[in-house]
Amino acid sequence: MGHNVDPGASDISFYRDNGFVVAKGLFSEVEAEAYRAHYFQLRELKSYKDDWAGEAAGEGDPLRAYPRMIHMHRWDQISLDWLLEARLRRWLEAILGRSPYAVQTMLYFKPAGARGQALHQDQLFLRVKPGVCLAAWMALEKVDEENGCLRVVPGSHKLPLLCRSDADTSVSFVGVGSQMPPDVEAIPIPMEAGDVLFFDGMLIHGSLPNVSGDRFRTTLIGHYIDGQAERVADYYHPVLRMDGSEVELELSPEGGPCGTWVTVEGKTGLEVR
Repeated sequence: MGHNVDPGASDISFYRDNGFVVAKGLFSEVEAEAYRAHYFQLRELKSYKDDWAGEAAGEGDPLRAYPRMIHMHRWDQISLDWLLEARLRRWLEAILGRSPYAVQTMLYFKPAGARGQALHQDQLFLRVKPGVCLAAWMALEKVDEENGCLRVVPGSHKLPLLCRSDADTSVSFVGVGSQMPPDVEAIPIPMEAGDVLFFDGMLIHGSLPNVSGDRFRTTLIGHYIDGQAERVADYYHPVLRMDGSEVELELSPEGGPCGTWVTVEGKTGLEVR
């Protein structure tokens, strides 16, 4: 088993200030390796609904052999059990002050040479109302700058929802991101196998390409939403309570107000449209 680390007051304070926190050793290296082996086995068996190598994935793109897997919890019991895992629930409840709803799983293999993902806010896609989404991002092996660890902009969760922008698909496997503040600086978050990064859906985050020669950056992600939410985008239904039962929420339409960066009389700020 992992270290069974529960969140402390300093962890929650750090999250409030920065929009993210790392739960070190929440799962053991043995558990992380078991998950990693499970998903590589699934990947080798066959293709699955919504597998995706990304936009502009040419013949030589390594993601064609190792596309992202998504919503595995809908057909794989191991994924569902992880999404609803008690250790994750305790951290999420401490962050939110209430039990969350679970809406998504994703698995990124990110082999050597794979592109990263443009800086963005998850709320741009989930459209939770009221409240916000949260992510639990678990490293299944050592992740660092060389193999494309996650990068975050501390404190950016205090910004409003930013408008969409086009992303450079030569370095991002997704062609859409969020409009970034001027001189934005994202910091890398290196992690060991079994560590879990929890972060706010408004936090600006993304990753650079995997420039290692032969390493993967395998990560398992769960997305959750505030347990007081009434709406979420259609793609994230059915919505689950943390006991696995379904809860009926309304569909959240795309669109709505978002912020774009403008410069007026030499000063740059957000204009909500």
